[in-house]
Amino acid sequence: MNHSAATAGVFHAGELRAQALAGVSVSGAAIREFMPEQHRTFFAALRFLLLATVDDAGWPVPTLLAGPPGFVSSPDQRSLRIEAAADAQDQARSLLQTGRPVGLLGIDFSRRRRNRANGIVSAAGAATLHIAVTQSFGNCPKYIQPRELRVTPASAGPAAALGTLAGLDGQARVLISTADTFFVATSSGQAGERSGGADMSHRGGAPGFVKIAGDTLVCPDYAGNRYFNTLGNMLLEPRAALLFIDFSNGDLLHLQGHSEIVWRAEDQQDFPGAERLWRFRVERGWRCAGPLRAE
Repeated sequence: MNHSAATAGVFHAGELRAQALAGVSVSGAAIREFMPEQHRTFFAALRFLLLATVDDAGWPVPTLLAGPPGFVSSPDQRSLRIEAAADAQDQARSLLQTGRPVGLLGIDFSRRRRNRANGIVSAAGAATLHIAVTQSFGNCPKYIQPRELRVTPASAGPAAALGTLAGLDGQARVLISTADTFFVATSSGQAGERSGGADMSHRGGAPGFVKIAGDTLVCPDYAGNRYFNTLGNMLLEPRAALLFIDFSNGDLLHLQGHSEIVWRAEDQQDFPGAERLWRFRVERGWRCAGPLRAE
């Protein structure tokens, strides 16, 4: 969803089209222009936060920020403050400048809870981000794989770059083929433009639920809140970015490419429980060290 939705309606044109293609009609009553107290408390207790923004060419870019509980705070119902130092190895963090769209996802794997917030960066410093929240909503615990995570303290130093990718290499294929979780960053801007809002979404399933065909990933789309935030964005702007986490060592795998939604039921026979599929053609990627490791 984009940051102008408060005036243009709860759902943008892409989301409405995706809902129509899926044959559903939903209310956006649970999507607020402010954060309820429960969401503000939830964000403030997190030790890590996932964010999405867009680069100067309009490509979605995800990142993961971490810190001690309280590194995210909520001064009021419409704003978040994030204490996270800029990191030269983190492409998305350096993009988070004043006026840039941002989608935020808070997730607690141990309690299987997640909440979303979208908005814009209202102020940015070397160690602090201020987010003006324009949309806030919760997601159900479905497909959140429970796990206990250890967060590496920020004092351990900046993330180390581990190399770039022109496609999927062997290490990336192993991680994806065994993953039960990944995250997807999308934008509601028109293709080729740096406009609209950014969105960060969680996807989960049984290990190996994402299939690999060459440099294309095939992802099942299971029943959810019916808002179609991710797929609605993809209809407007097919460029997307995926973030996979290697929970064994904390490494982050970033992938950028083009998406294509497959609505036909006959194409879903290899994905039990999926209502539809979407394909993601990997065009480039990079790795960096991250803060999350399994206990």
